[in-house]
Amino acid sequence: MTEETLTIREMCDAFGVTPRTLRFYEAKELLFPHREGQKRLFTKRDRARLKLILRGKRFGFSLEEIRQLLDLYHVGDQQLTQLTRTVEIGRDRLADMERQREELTEAIEDLKEQLQWGEDAVAAMAAKEKAAG
Repeated sequence: MTEETLTIREMCDAFGVTPRTLRFYEAKELLFPHREGQKRLFTKRDRARLKLILRGKRFGFSLEEIRQLLDLYHVGDQQLTQLTRTVEIGRDRLADMERQREELTEAIEDLKEQLQWGEDAVAAMAAKEKAAG
């Protein structure tokens, strides 16, 4: 191979993932390392794909969505189709995340109210017990 390649260990160290993760992504046809016997060698293309996979996972994209987006790279329209679809999925994911944030904010406020009620009840009971004691 003429281009610089990384071993599975070097990829793990560079991206903070486990060998199992890399093998899983390979099995899901997201990465395509070259093989020399039992040794996997990852190219610059694999590194770029892994960076996109990890970013997609961070944003909550499914592995199938990520695979489809990566496959669109080779459509031949200078990535217009790939970028368009990425924006569409990203907008959907952002809407989901904002909805989840609203639900979480509401749950936090409800929990704060319940904790305040509980703290007030405990203080009232303790004061009543102290006065009786």
